[in-house]
Order: sequence, then C-alpha cells, then structure tokens
Amino acid sequence: MRIRPALAAATAALAAATCLTATGPAQAHGPSRACSPYARIDGFSDGLDKTTFQGAFVGNLSALAVDRDGTVAALSDRSQLFSLDVRKGPTAKPVRVVPLADEKGAELDSEALVVDRDGTRLITSETEPSVRRYDASGKLLGRLPVPDALRVAPAGRARPNLTFEGLALQPGGRTLIASMEGPLTGDGPDAAGHPLVRFQSWQRHGAGDFRLARQYAYPVDAGLGVSEATATGDGRLLVLERGFTPGVGNTVRLYVADLRGASDVSDVPALPGTGVRPVRKTLVADIGACPSLGATAKQPQRNPLLDNIEGTAVLGRAPGGRLRLLLVSDDNQNPVQVTRLYALTVRLP
Repeated sequence: MRIRPALAAATAALAAATCLTATGPAQAHGPSRACSPYARIDGFSDGLDKTTFQGAFVGNLSALAVDRDGTVAALSDRSQLFSLDVRKGPTAKPVRVVPLADEKGAELDSEALVVDRDGTRLITSETEPSVRRYDASGKLLGRLPVPDALRVAPAGRARPNLTFEGLALQPGGRTLIASMEGPLTGDGPDAAGHPLVRFQSWQRHGAGDFRLARQYAYPVDAGLGVSEATATGDGRLLVLERGFTPGVGNTVRLYVADLRGASDVSDVPALPGTGVRPVRKTLVADIGACPSLGATAKQPQRNPLLDNIEGTAVLGRAPGGRLRLLLVSDDNQNPVQVTRLYALTVRLP
C-alpha cells in the first residue's frame, strides 16, 4: 500500500492521538495491549461523543475512510459526511460536514463509504439498498446497478436494515465489493450452521462505470451480522462482525476474508447450493478480548471497551507490515451508547 506524504503524516498523528482516552493516557506503561496473537489495541477516544459541529450531531457514525487530504471521512447514517482532522490534537476534530441526499432530495440511511482515487465518494444506503456516487461537495453523480434479489422485499429477497453495511475498493481501483449485513430470505446456513451472507462485486469499465460482477457467499458467525468490509491492500478484506444481546452487550469480531477460490453465487437462487465454495475467513481478534484500557460503558457490556462498532479504516502500515486501523462505534444517538474511536494494530494471518 503506497502512502502519500500528507497521508503518512496524518496516519502517524492519528496513531499517537488515539493512544489517549478522552481523559488522559490509556495505561501507556501498563499491562499487555494484546487482543489476540494478531492484534493489539493502541488506545481509544470518546472525545466525539454527544458533540455537535455546525449544528450537526456528531454521532450515528457507521463508516470511516481516509480522504485524499489526510483527513478521515466519517459517515453518519443520518445522511451526513464529516471530515475529521486528527493532526492537531489528541482527539479527532470535525473540520467539515457535507449533507447527502438521494435523487429526490431525501435523506439516506447511509451505512458504508469508499473514497475513490479521484476523491469521489461511493456511499451505500441500506434502504433499497443502493450505492451512489457523490463528489466532495455532496453533489450526486450517479448510482450503481444492484441485483434484483438483493433489494428489500417485496422488490427482492433482502430483509429491511440488513443490506449494504460494508464497502471496499480493492487495490488498483477496479473491483468494488459491498457486503450485506444479513442473509436473504431463502438462503440457509452452511453445514457448520453459519448463516451465509452475500457479498456483491462490481468491475470498473471507466471512471464511474461500475458493472455488476461476481457475488460471493460469506459465512457469518451465528447471532452476528456483517457491519463492515474494508480492503486490506493485499486483495483480502477485513470483515467486522457485530451483534447485541440485551443485558449482556455487544459482540464484535474482526476477521480477514479471502475471496480467492470462492464460488460465484450470482446465479445460485438459494444458498448454500450444490458445490458452492464460500469465502474463507480467519479470526484476527475478538474485540471483547482486548484490555479495557480504563473504558467505561453506559449499559451492560462483557467488556466496557465495547460498544456498537460499525466502521473500520486502514490508515497505513506500521513497522513489519502490520496494519494500523481506526474503528468507530455508532451511538444511534442513544444516551446509553457512545461514539468511540479505537486504534488497533493488526498483523494479518
């Protein structure tokens, strides 16, 4: 992964900034920060929680992406796109906010984000679902085709609020992948009992000409849904799986997924199907196994560090080729949830 000089400086600043909590150092010389053999948590910040910027509530954040100027684009599912600058202080600070709208001027249930090479924003809405293209000012440029089966019933077989939650642009910028949060009606589990979630891809044939391509079956852990899919830079994906149990709290697991060798299930009407090879995945970390670093929770959690984590961005590479990640939780504008940024370093298995 090539890092532009401005982006490299922002990445280093962000790694240092998110090693601080909202109230001070997060056990800088304390116990191990290991979450697993592959991942460690470097810090967290609650500095954005329940704040406003230019009259917009800074929360409901569902996706992150590094922008071309080194800021971090943070997508609210209430149709707002914030730009966060972390280079001047220990906590991310909004510096811009852009409203988004559909073709009729209505708000989006915006869930996933990619910043394309030319600065174009590719943004999903889970209402239809859809993938739309916007310029940096929020002007709508176009819309990608979506297979009929992935549309919300009765137009298709998708369940409401379980559609496009993740979006990733693979190296070279030619392949775009959107991950469904939950399975389609009629799609069953695999032999191990994992529900099978469809990942849809597009191939680029021009600057903004993305055409439907292969579709894949991803085995999600029982009781969880896919809340994010992010390109690792080596052709694989980081997939965030998330669930919530009242009285117990959130479960959040980070996997690396390899689509190579997986079957194209575009024409498979009902999964698992005969001879279908699903996407291979390997656990990178259960975020609940990370040290809490002094975090507090506003509702029961098995680890107070946890909340409703929905967004992931790869900020760059640490020494040894490890990935520096930034994660964000979606507070749903709920007083018992928190907007929290997490800094992790991971070594891909």
